[in-house]
Amino acid sequence: MQTTPVLIVGGSLVGLSAALFLAWRKVPVILVERHPGSSLHPRAMGFTERTLEYFRAAGIGGEVPQWDPNAKLRRARFESLSGEPLSETPWTPGKAPEEKAHLSPVTGAAIPQDKLEPILRAAARARGADLRLGVELLSFSQDATGVTANVRDGTTGATDTIRACYLIAADGANSPIREQLGIDRQGVGYLRTLRSVLFRCPEADEALRHGIQQFEIEQPGFKAFLTTYGDGRWVLMFADDQERGKEELRAAVERALGRPMDFEIITTGRWEMAGRIAERYQDGRVFLVGDAAHQLPPTRGGFGANTGIDDAYNLAWKLERVLASTSLPALLDSYTPERQPIGWLRHQQTFARPDYAPWVGDILKGEYLYGDAAMELGQLHRSDLILRAGPELPPAGHPEVWAGQPGTRAPHVWVEHAGERVSTLDLFTREFVLLSANARWSAAAKAVDGIVQTYQVGRDVVFPADAPFTQAFGVSPEGATLIRPDGLVCWRSIDLPADPVATLDTVLRQVAAISA
Repeated sequence: MQTTPVLIVGGSLVGLSAALFLAWRKVPVILVERHPGSSLHPRAMGFTERTLEYFRAAGIGGEVPQWDPNAKLRRARFESLSGEPLSETPWTPGKAPEEKAHLSPVTGAAIPQDKLEPILRAAARARGADLRLGVELLSFSQDATGVTANVRDGTTGATDTIRACYLIAADGANSPIREQLGIDRQGVGYLRTLRSVLFRCPEADEALRHGIQQFEIEQPGFKAFLTTYGDGRWVLMFADDQERGKEELRAAVERALGRPMDFEIITTGRWEMAGRIAERYQDGRVFLVGDAAHQLPPTRGGFGANTGIDDAYNLAWKLERVLASTSLPALLDSYTPERQPIGWLRHQQTFARPDYAPWVGDILKGEYLYGDAAMELGQLHRSDLILRAGPELPPAGHPEVWAGQPGTRAPHVWVEHAGERVSTLDLFTREFVLLSANARWSAAAKAVDGIVQTYQVGRDVVFPADAPFTQAFGVSPEGATLIRPDGLVCWRSIDLPADPVATLDTVLRQVAAISA
């Protein structure tokens, strides 16, 4: 029997991200994936600023090509790709475009999933992850001390038993692991099945001169959606589940292109438009991530893959601390309370927006629509590990309005640290971090057994005059803010209490689940 602290089942984007984040944190991990490699269809394409911040923290920010910060994401109606735009539609339906460049040290990325996955594989392996492609899970069981999994190599037929402390289920929307656990799902449910055809046509890239990336093709008797992967590959999506032969597919592509071009059909796709959120994301020592936890259709906010990568980052630091016995297992009980509401928020936002609302009727009529900055950089997390993030607060908001509110991502500010210009986010990746301008907080941190890393504002970290610490993090010059290893603010003190040592000790025992 082989043993490992963490076993991941599923080696697509989210499973690979989980493997990377754990291996980067020095947690040994085995990942099994029944397919030998990436899907022939690239699938996901857009990755958000928050996802790129995670990759930056894990050391691969420079390996993922980022979106040009001066470029705009645009979508428009065309009669064909060879024509001119008929009208432009908002990138985020129902909301005006927002300027976000100043909110993050990175931009998003437009990279096909089948090109991102090899980067993640290589990075995870380089950090020690054991990735086993072509190996499928046959069965599993869990007990009070761990999970036992039986797996089979698809090439040799050999079977193995793996014993893990914890199991991460990244095995997709139809997750057999979730089904075995008897975890139900709620939401709008199944709506319809759609089809697509992936083809290669470098000549069609000339249409990108408009600065538009997504094309709604509208002709008498023919409507389809066309977009590019930026490498000569295009995908044409149909609004039905009709089986089309090779000639019919070629005819459809020709109509969408609008003039004779050489192209090669690569493959076809078929996917479910559905919205389903698991009733819980944890069952004992098993955790659901990605589509296993929340099935969402493609959106221009990237709510599918990006939400799953966010799940993995949230879970990785907690597993690291529990496995190292620096936190109690109760730390892991925060996973569902923190991540499931995010899944629901993104479910509601998806089906309340104009492009999906017609499929669900009036059930989400009147739902407030949040902008991109709020949805990607301003979501609120609530759990017993986060203090003063009560139910009276909205589920999301613009990060500048939050200004360091506990439960939200720590604000990004370019600061000077150790003689270099860095983002504040670069300081919040490994340990709990305390920021304050008052030296008494630094002394308090040293008195609580070195649980927390401290930076004194003005000495260790220098904020610019136009973005002072107090303004960015919402505290007074005497106050302090505490940030978790995943970059979320978990507590702040507006001012200096009478006994900062006792205060900080009490807070850390709660937010880090440390025994008394």
